[in-house]
Amino acid sequence: MQKTTVFFDAAGTLLTVNGSVGERYAVLARAYGKDVAPHEIETGFRRSFPKAPPLAFPGAPAAKLAELEHAWWRSVVRDVFAGFGPFPNFDDYFDALYATFAQPEAWRLYPETRATLDTLRDRGYRRGVISNFDARLFGLLDGLGIADHFDQIVASSRAGAAKPDPTIFRRALTKCGVSAEQAVHVGDTYELDVLGARAAGVAAILIDRVGRDTPPDCPAVRSLDEVPTLFERSGKALSHALRD
Repeated sequence: MQKTTVFFDAAGTLLTVNGSVGERYAVLARAYGKDVAPHEIETGFRRSFPKAPPLAFPGAPAAKLAELEHAWWRSVVRDVFAGFGPFPNFDDYFDALYATFAQPEAWRLYPETRATLDTLRDRGYRRGVISNFDARLFGLLDGLGIADHFDQIVASSRAGAAKPDPTIFRRALTKCGVSAEQAVHVGDTYELDVLGARAAGVAAILIDRVGRDTPPDCPAVRSLDEVPTLFERSGKALSHALRD
């Protein structure tokens, strides 16, 4: 069946932090009286973020979601700083940090993002976002000038499920009104993006910008601008590449 809809992960796929997490956290921490080297914070974040629970709150009332999102990130950031001694102004620091990462200036698009989305639009593909993110994602995509490229933007904290749970993919499919066989998901994490999509019956492409050892069963690209090329292959070659 012809692919008609391309879903993208957000952070690490379409956009990334402007600078680094360690640098952003460290600069602001110094303003609140805590001096920690950026590389130490970066190490702490890479330790803390993966072990956090899913960024999703199934069954939570809509009026509570913003509070739950804030608390989820506060727990992650608190854990990042746990090994660096007392931080008396942590609560004020975290509120400022959370607000900082809601600003488009804290992020940047990958160089090929906009052109890739333009190409897919011009060739008639529908586009969507499926991301383990909170509600700040909607404003960020708007502020970065690409929100209008997407038919649907699905953030885990508002969908009640986070990748690799296939539920979030199924909800995105329903919102777009397409079947799993008509969709492809592009993301930078094998476990979350590729395996999660496949669990929902959606083909997946891994974006591997640094040349990791990609599992042999997974089609991979080094840049988003290679994605439209995959879709221009003959039907048989495309089917083989995406493991339909």
